[in-house]
Amino acid sequence: MGSVIGDLLPLAVGVAVSPIPIIAAILMLLSKRAGSTSVGFALGWILGIVVATVIFVLVSSKLGDSEGDPSATVSWIKLALGVLLLAFGVKQWRGRGGEHETPKWMHAIDDMTAVKGLGLGFALAAINPKNLMMCIAAGISIGSASLGSGEVVVAILVFTIIAACTVCVPVIGYLVAAERLRGPLAKLKVWLQENNATVMSVLILVVGVVLIGKGIGGIF
Repeated sequence: MGSVIGDLLPLAVGVAVSPIPIIAAILMLLSKRAGSTSVGFALGWILGIVVATVIFVLVSSKLGDSEGDPSATVSWIKLALGVLLLAFGVKQWRGRGGEHETPKWMHAIDDMTAVKGLGLGFALAAINPKNLMMCIAAGISIGSASLGSGEVVVAILVFTIIAACTVCVPVIGYLVAAERLRGPLAKLKVWLQENNATVMSVLILVVGVVLIGKGIGGIF
């Protein structure tokens, strides 16, 4: 169980520090429907992480060998995910200094409802390729580890709590002390927008290298 949690930590941090969902949450907290939209977004973010992870827990649980150890297939999947993340990270690092167009959905956040916020949160967690790959890696790490049902639930909870905290904590904090957090959140949004590519590329490169190492270790 401990080794699985150790495998999950860099993946969870990689999802948690993804700047785009944090920026989206902050924009919602500064919008005219701050409370309802941000709560919907946070719920969608959590749901997306859980759904994507659980699906691959179930899939990878069928990939173990006869002795219950992770199969070569699982190791190859980790290696492939690591290479893909590494490629994403290199591409993002090279483009970090250029002009980046603001996504159209960000301009529409001020008029979003709670339901649309929930859908956006789910999409950024479960459909966005970078976050999805880290959820896939987490799912196969859990599902291929021959854990008991209770341990699987605990592992998914630990991964989800860490991965979702950077979106959920500001939302909860804002609901408790909105006026105090308005200024700091605005400053954080500006910093994340300016450093989005650098932060994400470094994280993706680190997680990609970790997955490549895990994959190679399981194959040879």
